[in-house]
Amino acid sequence: MPLKIGILGLGTVGCGVVKVLQQNAEDIETRTHSELQIKAILDRDLHREREISGDYLLTDQPEKVLQDPEIDIIVEVMGGIEPARTFILEALQHGKSVVTANKDLIALHGHELLDAANAAGKDLYFEASVGGGIPIIAALKESLSANQITEVLGIINGTTNYILTAMAEQGRDYGEVLAEAQQLGYAEANPSSDVDGLDAARKLAILASIAFNSRVALKDVFVEGISKITSEDLAYAAELGCTIKLLAIAKHHAEGIEVRVHPAILPLTHPLAAVKGVFNAIYVVGDAVGETMFYGRGAGSLPTGSAIVSDIMRIARNIQAKSTASINCTCYLDLPLKSVSDFYTAFYIRLLVKDEPRVLATLALLFAEANISFASIIQKPRGEHQAEIVLVTHPCREGALQEALDSVKAYSKVLSIDNVIRFEKEDPKF
Repeated sequence: MPLKIGILGLGTVGCGVVKVLQQNAEDIETRTHSELQIKAILDRDLHREREISGDYLLTDQPEKVLQDPEIDIIVEVMGGIEPARTFILEALQHGKSVVTANKDLIALHGHELLDAANAAGKDLYFEASVGGGIPIIAALKESLSANQITEVLGIINGTTNYILTAMAEQGRDYGEVLAEAQQLGYAEANPSSDVDGLDAARKLAILASIAFNSRVALKDVFVEGISKITSEDLAYAAELGCTIKLLAIAKHHAEGIEVRVHPAILPLTHPLAAVKGVFNAIYVVGDAVGETMFYGRGAGSLPTGSAIVSDIMRIARNIQAKSTASINCTCYLDLPLKSVSDFYTAFYIRLLVKDEPRVLATLALLFAEANISFASIIQKPRGEHQAEIVLVTHPCREGALQEALDSVKAYSKVLSIDNVIRFEKEDPKF
């Protein structure tokens, strides 16, 4: 007996789901021992031209999808919080398993939705919510479940990675590359969700919750965007044998977990440093498996459709085996969160100072009073009687660094602190 699918939304991702189901139908049926049929699709505009067609009901009435007793699996690809949240809850209440690609919804309401799925005895899968076609959710929940995950580092926003890659390789300014990304369709007209780090923060909240089996809310993630990164910073990073990436970072320490999204200076020897353009990658460290990395396209119709259809197939197998709701919420711990002031990393600090004797010595003293020492110093002339100094610290507490910066700001020979960027490296030595 075939399994029937209802799809909520027929935009770029919804069309990708239909295409993958149609073009790989024979293989999908062989692998799941089920014939998967699209029964109905909800769309607001029933008359626009589409690249897809099929023997299914196209409707603008949600109840014809959500309340159809023949439909076994609902796929939500509408995006946004409402009405997607209400529709998913209604689908679960009507005994249907659900697949969603909605990172915003899972990051904000995942706990509620997973509880509802458990109560209904149905599956709620969301592989496509992080990393597009990269199979990271299933890997963390299943393939790596024998491990204690200690670290997750991710380049999980293609827009910012495209911008930083172009700036690094072509020496161009942030504003110019952002405008190009918007023209190419890589960035929205309002790019704030991407460039301010919010998109990556939502995805990191999901990844960290699964990796550490402890619920991490969006509000728990420290976020800083890329708008302050300049071509000068990228040139200095290259001089130090590094590059700059917007990293999503989650680490599990004995004293708690830390979750943060911000630009980070990354050694060129790190696997993530080679991830360029709109590609995404997620680097995971487990106590048994060691270092692993997942790489691929983080967005797009067919890559995202691939992840959604893989979830549909997983649910089809669960229905066949009568084992739905066997692996929904995995947050059985309640781990403490480290405060920002306790983050521990090295820092890059770029300053403009008066080019006079004893300035560098005074800076060293101000940092030493906060128990911070330098791993590297670069100084270059900048105009008449001015110098640009780049200080690279040894790892220190973020709280201590802020104390030192307060003293530096008050020093009359310092004209400006132009940027402060964290390293993602244990102890930089140059």
